Amino acid sequence: MAKVQTKRKKKKTIKAVPHGAAYVQATYNNTIVTLTDLNGNTIAWASAGNCGFKGPKKATPYAASMIVKKVTEKAEEYGLKDLSVYVKGVGSGRDASVRALNASGFNILSIKDLTPLPHNGCRPRKPRRV
Repeated sequence: MAKVQTKRKKKKTIKAVPHGAAYVQATYNNTIVTLTDLNGNTIAWASAGNCGFKGPKKATPYAASMIVKKVTEKAEEYGLKDLSVYVKGVGSGRDASVRALNASGFNILSIKDLTPLPHNGCRPRKPRRV
């Protein structure tokens, strides 16, 4: 009888990441927070739908603070301390998420707004003929 060998998985080593970036995407319908290292590799992320909010409650400031709480729990094992925050969008979770990041013990180095602005907008509709 031949012995069956099972493959052993290597233990996943977690590298310490002291500096990182937080990307907050706050739309009218949802808020998504992503923590990355300086190269842009995702460490942890969470959204309002991911945290159990449904419908119009997803875009509230309270949901944004709960999202940040969940993300910080995920990122604790990486030893993240310093953050640069990049905010995108016009939703009501913008300010609440930045405040929650500050309150959760991160040292915020900078806050930058990446909301896209149209230079001249898209082409208007043709005028109506009556």
